[in-house]
Amino acid sequence: MRPHPEELSEDTVRQLEAAAGTFASAIAARMDEGLPWYAALPPDERSWVGMVAQAGFTDFVRWLTEPDPAVLAATAVFSTAPRELMRSVTLQQTVELVRTAITVVEEGLDAVVGEERPGEQVRAREALLRYSREVAFAAAAVYARAAETRGAWDARLEALVVDAVLRGDGEDTIASRAAALGWTMDAPTAVVIGAAGEQTPGGVVPRVRKAARAAGGEALVGVQGDRLVVVLSGVADLRETAAQLAAAEFGPGPVVVGPTVPSLPVAARSARAALAGVVAARAWPRAPRPVEADDLLPERALSGDATARRALVDRAYVPLARAGGALLETLAAYLDSGGSLEACARSLFVHANTVRYRLRRVGEVCGWTPTEPRERFVLQVALALGRLAQAGPPSGRETGEPAAADRDR
Repeated sequence: MRPHPEELSEDTVRQLEAAAGTFASAIAARMDEGLPWYAALPPDERSWVGMVAQAGFTDFVRWLTEPDPAVLAATAVFSTAPRELMRSVTLQQTVELVRTAITVVEEGLDAVVGEERPGEQVRAREALLRYSREVAFAAAAVYARAAETRGAWDARLEALVVDAVLRGDGEDTIASRAAALGWTMDAPTAVVIGAAGEQTPGGVVPRVRKAARAAGGEALVGVQGDRLVVVLSGVADLRETAAQLAAAEFGPGPVVVGPTVPSLPVAARSARAALAGVVAARAWPRAPRPVEADDLLPERALSGDATARRALVDRAYVPLARAGGALLETLAAYLDSGGSLEACARSLFVHANTVRYRLRRVGEVCGWTPTEPRERFVLQVALALGRLAQAGPPSGRETGEPAAADRDR
């Protein structure tokens, strides 16, 4: 509780009021000497800080005489400065400002009150101590409200960034919004999409961010109805981080990780692949969780994803056709024979070891091994798409040249 007015005499209050200018000058000089950040402020902001310090002492004198105990004049100290000043002066710097001002007033208090009145000096010191406590609480309240406002704004802006990534907005739009969040632009980025869990969004978002920071990166999080979207940037191990999130934060169903892109402004590429993967994942019930969008290329192609069709043709069919050495012919015969080496060798009139060698070369050229069941399926879809993309009428041999319309897409 603050002191009653009768605890300090009217004469003492008048003396303190008369010394306001002296105290304000002393406080400004002490801040200039002992607070490097104050000296580095622009002139207009230095002026505002000085006015805050002067208003603090004025409110102290008024607080001594205010008869209504419900009025906490300390809160008026910070109403003097514009709201923009809080962006330049941090809470820690505000605490230093209050400490400096209180110290200066405390050092000069005895001289103003007069040494011949020791009892009045004690009461004045006690009043200053109580007032400084009120100022400290007021500063905390001001910055807490600012933090809440900033947090609400950041949450809305984060939702806009995630939505822009999913919609595939322009790179400039995504970059400008992300810059307002202080996002690192040039870090490798990937989008992870899956069903949202039963937890409320307010609990999921900080946990996802914590997991991303633990992995050395950052995360933008969006909960859109029953879908959870996480944009991971700069994490050390994307696959491990995605696996942790899939186990802890995503709901049941597939969790798809889009391909890694160089930076956030182009993250829409990763988002498109992840969204297509979520749609196509139902065709592969035994897919790992999480699954990479590139591992779902055949399912995505079958579901109508033109990007996946082009990727399969460019990554599998075209390289095999250009490699020569009958690799494409051997792959086609191997698939037609149901994965039987002997049957494939008989149809090609070659030794089984020759087939083994060519199939091994297929894996080296395109990255998918025909002897693995899952990868054999990928190659089978790629082969069919490559044949559809060939120019001219069907022929008995694979040409490896996509149709002109397909090349121009």
